[in-house]
This record gives sequence, structure tokens and C-alpha cells, in this order.
Amino acid sequence: MAWSTPQLAELAGTTVKAVRYYHQVGLLDLPERRSNGYKQYEVAHLVRLLQIKRLSDLGVPLSEIAAMGRADEEPDEAIRVLDAELAATVDRLNRVRAELAVILRHGASAYVPPALAPVSRDLSERQRSLLMVYSTVLSEESAEEFRALLGETGTVDEEFEALPPDADDAAVERLAARLLPVVRGVYERHPRVKDPVADSPRGARKAEETMAEAAVQLHNPAQLRVVERMIALLTEESADTR
Repeated sequence: MAWSTPQLAELAGTTVKAVRYYHQVGLLDLPERRSNGYKQYEVAHLVRLLQIKRLSDLGVPLSEIAAMGRADEEPDEAIRVLDAELAATVDRLNRVRAELAVILRHGASAYVPPALAPVSRDLSERQRSLLMVYSTVLSEESAEEFRALLGETGTVDEEFEALPPDADDAAVERLAARLLPVVRGVYERHPRVKDPVADSPRGARKAEETMAEAAVQLHNPAQLRVVERMIALLTEESADTR
């Protein structure tokens, strides 16, 4: 018995267009033609078409199917590669789902890294942006130190966030003095913050430059003056204790 192209496609659960394409790329041999010019497909053609469809359904690219063995042979390297790729895809999807669960549980923005989701709603836009940048250049341990100290500065940090860009010298000096003991305590509880770039996977210099640029662009002029003044006060303290 012989089948026409539509009959063969129907038996294999595919389309005439697909059968013709398999002929075009050399995956399926062309059958002999009847006296009326119509193709006549035999059982061997149906078996091969079913093989192609099965491998295609498994996700094997058509470009690789031609190099693979027939269905009665053991799976070759292409199947093993495909299995590894699918395993990696499953791992990625599971990781994404876990991250989405954290984001949804804490009502965080999708832009926020999962590690920041539990605290993101309590952060200012500036803090979120800073930590996102820091997370790209710091080791996981150092980034965790920054996340851990969030909120420890309390009302002083709220004042810092609210400081207008044109704040006068007196306001800057007063806030720097108030922040000094807070920062001192942060250094004691989170020692990595003193030198967070030391173990940066991107290199200390690149990490330091990136963090400095983020700080400059994400703080207003008065806030930068507060930071500079506070660093000066810390330096003076260190010199006095020597």
C-alpha cells in the first residue's frame, strides 16, 4: 500500500507543509512517483517521518536530527546534550519561581534583587538604587553586610534622606556629627563595611570606582558634603586614638 502526501502527513500527525520541508532539508527521502505524477509513500517513509516528529517533539533541532541515528539505535550525544540543556532550563525556571515567590511575599518591586525584597519597601529609591549597584560589584558576603545594616541608622538616616541639596554648612555639620556615632557602631557590628571591595569578584579597583560613581550620582550635593565631613571626623578620631 502507498500513501499520498496528505495521507502520510495525517498518519504521522503532522502537516503537508512539514513533510515538504523535511524533503527540502534532506531529512526525509523523496518517494517514487506514480504514473500520474503523484508521490507514493511507503512504510519506510512513514517510519522515518514518525522518527523525525518524535525527535522534534523532544526538542531536538532539525539541524541535528539528520546526524542522529534511527529509532532502533541507542540515544547519541545530541540526546544527552538536549537532556543537559533541559535540566539547566528546569533549574533556571525553579530559581525564577523561587525569586518571584519572595518578591510576591514581600510586595517588592520586580526590579529589586530577591535578597533585597524583605527590606525593599522600607528603603528610599536612592537606597534601593545604591544597593542594586553595589550588588553587582561586591561579593555576596559584603553585599549582605550592607543589607544587614539597613534601618540601623533610624531617624538620623531619615534626616539624611530628607536633606535638601542647598542645605547650609551648619545643617551639614550638625547631621555629620549626629551620624558619626551611628556609623561608628555600624563599623563595629559590620566590619566588612570598612573595606567592602577587598573580596570583590570584579576586582577591588573596579568595585571602588563603581561604588564611588554611584554615590556621587545618587546623592545630592548636601548629602555628599555630609558624607565627606563624616569621613573627616572619623579620620580625626582615628588619629587621636593613636
